[in-house]
Formats: sequence, C-alpha cells, structure tokens
Amino acid sequence: MPFVPMRSPHSMISVTGQTARRHSAVWAALRLRADLISSLPIDAFRHTTSGIQEPMPLPPVLRNPTPYMRMMEWVYSSQQDLDTYGNCFGLISNVDGGLFPRFITLVPASEVTVVQKPDGDVRYRIKGREYDRSEVWHEKQYTVPGMAVGLSPIAYAALAISQYVSAQQFAVAWYTQNAIPAGILRNSAKTIKAEEALEAKARFKASVAQGDVFVTGVDWEFSPLQSKSNDAAFLNSMNASAADIARFFSVPVDMIDASQAGTSVTYANITQRNLQLLILHLGPMISRREDAISASLMSGPRFVKFNTDALLRMDPQTRSAMMGQQVRDRLRAPDELRQLDNFEPFTEDQYAQIDRLFTTRRVTVTTPATPVETEGLVDGIES
Repeated sequence: MPFVPMRSPHSMISVTGQTARRHSAVWAALRLRADLISSLPIDAFRHTTSGIQEPMPLPPVLRNPTPYMRMMEWVYSSQQDLDTYGNCFGLISNVDGGLFPRFITLVPASEVTVVQKPDGDVRYRIKGREYDRSEVWHEKQYTVPGMAVGLSPIAYAALAISQYVSAQQFAVAWYTQNAIPAGILRNSAKTIKAEEALEAKARFKASVAQGDVFVTGVDWEFSPLQSKSNDAAFLNSMNASAADIARFFSVPVDMIDASQAGTSVTYANITQRNLQLLILHLGPMISRREDAISASLMSGPRFVKFNTDALLRMDPQTRSAMMGQQVRDRLRAPDELRQLDNFEPFTEDQYAQIDRLFTTRRVTVTTPATPVETEGLVDGIES
C-alpha cells in the first residue's frame, strides 16, 4: 500500500518501508513485535451456555494458511506489514464448506492500492488487477473514522527516520573522507605552484595510503580537520531518533537496546518486565488481531486467542511457589499442574512414597489430667 514519501527539509532523504528498515531502531522494533506475537500459541474456543470457554480444534486455515507457509511465519510476516504500513493484505484462494477462507496468500502491502468510493465501497488493486472485499484479506491496525485503511507508523515517523538516515550518511561520508577534506598539507616556507601542489599531494597520499610513514623536511605541515561542533551534535541526534522510533512503534526503549539518558527502570524479575510489556504495549494489538481473525475465519460462538501465558514465563522458584499455593488454596489439582510440565498423573507407588515422607501423623500427648491430641513434626517429618 503506497504512501507519499516524506522528505525532511534538512536532509531530503526519501523514507519508504524499505529505507526505514535501515534505521536500526526501526528494524529492532519491527522484529521484536513480530517475534513475540508469532511465537505465541493460538487456541480456539467456543462459548457455551454456561459461560465456560470450551477448547476446540483450530480450523485448517489457522494451521496452514497457505500450502507452503505455516501459521508462525504467516503471523510474523503479516505483523511486519501491520507495523510498517498499518495494513496487511492477502488473496483468498479457496474457501471451506462454510464459505470461510481456506488459504490466504499474503501480498506485500507496498504492492496494494486501496480505492474507497464515495458510497463507501472498497476495491483493491493488486499488480494491475482489481479485487472486491470477498477476495482479499485486509487487516488494519491503526484506524481512524472514515478511512478504509489503517495509518502507517512509518509515514508518521518519517521525519525522525530521515534525520537518522541523514546522520548515518554524514558519518559514513566523514570517515571515508568524502564529506569534507581529511586535512590540509601546507608548505610553510614558500608559495608553491599548482603543479608542485599536485605532485606533493600525490607523494603524500601514496605514502600514507597504506599506513606508511611520510618523511619530509621542516617546510611541510599537515593539519587534520576536525568535525565542527554542530556536525557532532547532528550525529548525537541519532540517539534521540531511536527513542522517538520506540514511541512510534510502541516498544520500550531499553528493549531495542537504545540508550536514553537520565532514565532507568528496575524490575523485580523477568515476569514483571514482560507483564508491563504485555499490558502497555502488546496487549491492545493482540486483542485487535484476535478480533479480526475470529470475525473473519470463525463462525458463531467460536473465537481464537493468542496464549499470552507463553510470554509471562516465570523463573523456576516463582513458578514453583505459585503452583504450590494454587494446590494449597484448592484452585488446581496436582495432576493439572503436572500436565503443564508434561508429567503423567501420580501413580500409586508415587502416592505411597509421598505418604511415607509427608503424611500428617497424629500423636497423643498424655498429661496427668487429660490426653490432648496435637499435630506437629515427629523426627523431623511433618506430622
């Protein structure tokens, strides 16, 4: 889906979906979001009359969206276009018995033109051919009223991206000695002619080109040029640009390894860090994708969910403490939790061993007055 390239008045760098990926912060943000959502398991459910979400098998299109692409790759690729252009498109090549798409072949958003007619009807032009709504999978991410397409983050971040790319080009030109002269070779004893200057320049370059030593008398001086202060400040804008990109793509600055002076956030554990990422940055996007996929690929009370529990993996100690508390609070049975670790239910032999080690024993303590039954530890074993 083409958009008008933005040009910075300072750099005149054209920004497109391809040139934007030369910005390391753009690449990192796109990769992070696509990596995370494509690695989440997808589950199908059905609403029952009792309000319980009953698990169901995934429809074939959510296992193999195309004959040559698995679902993880399909989600990753479509998320890249959603975050770059605000839209993703695919051609529907087959339908199932319920007239739902069976195969959806993704098409690069940069090759799609969306035509919205005055009556609200939408047509799609792909490689010179026109398609109607029923033939095209169209998922939008950043929407506004009255527009048939989502907003493109790249288009709105064009100025920040252009500044960064310009700074990159300046740095390359500087260090390859193309932007400005590398230095000044001056004869302090006399004024030389053009022919002598060219000869001295050639001799100097031939000597130092391979890192050799240049030998001269007291009449020649070489002064390397230094970057101007405003040029150095221009290069510093690359760091500020990375922070802007993180905000445009809704990712934490530290998660794309971009430095931001004066800010530091410490989390107690990885679970808290990922929970913050999920709630503030990924959660709304995941919910929109669940809604779009459920509405277009499922029927009736059926729907799909991305299993975000995979993102909230705990460290072993925290996970063990949580599971133990769930068993003690009678929220989960031990066999349910063992299944999460691919363990079979306890056998009778295992129960017998557990009883031998941990079963409560009742001990009667006799006093001259009346016997009292107590519970406690006997020989170091809980009783």
